[in-house]
Amino acid sequence: AKQFTSGRIKAERKAGGDPVTEADIALDKVLRETLVQAGDGWLSEETLDDPVRLQKQRVWIVDPLDGTREFVEGIDEWCISVALAVDGQVVAGGICNPATDEIFLGSRQTPTTLNGKKVSVSQRADLQGATVLASRSEVKRGEWDRFMDGPLSVIPKGSVAYKLARVAAGLEDATFTLVPKNEWDIAAGIALVEATGGKVVDKQGRPFTFNNRKTLVTGMIACGPNMFDNLTTLLEINAQKTT
Repeated sequence: AKQFTSGRIKAERKAGGDPVTEADIALDKVLRETLVQAGDGWLSEETLDDPVRLQKQRVWIVDPLDGTREFVEGIDEWCISVALAVDGQVVAGGICNPATDEIFLGSRQTPTTLNGKKVSVSQRADLQGATVLASRSEVKRGEWDRFMDGPLSVIPKGSVAYKLARVAAGLEDATFTLVPKNEWDIAAGIALVEATGGKVVDKQGRPFTFNNRKTLVTGMIACGPNMFDNLTTLLEINAQKTT
């Protein structure tokens, strides 16, 4: 990815309005050629979806460049996100941020590491002052205004995959989004968080399954095990106030 200069590359618009660059397309091609073995399925943001994947036991779920807006603007909050799902469950994930030289790796068999060093999710329970990563675009749209007066310390950051990786490494305490995301946005990050003992659920509090026909999911909440009940209670109370 470093052969492409962040902040100096033109972006086109996909049908849904999201930006796409030559880096997205090139990385998608390289990852598919490198990862896929005979019998594997493939689900990527930058590849036309093939329903044959639904019949596969092993499926690679990839976002070749998550945080394209940040990449285009020269902000170092973008990453390459790769997950392996087996029978609908993510079993391994890798997230690389070339701009910051960070590589997060983890699986059900191996602990999550950051640049080769073992890391763990935050063990914090108290919400007062807890660092929570928020989507830059959601903050700009005002969707986080109701959380800005406490008790959380809200930090805007690009790329949902990168946010999940940072939570998995204990660099911040939690992240959540209450708007829909696609499987490729969250699969690798969820694998990393779960590999360090963290908890991740959807907006309704349900665990995730992957390689579904419809790839859109209803939001996501991720944090360490000790904060989970407090954070989900806060979000439930907040949701009741806004309905």
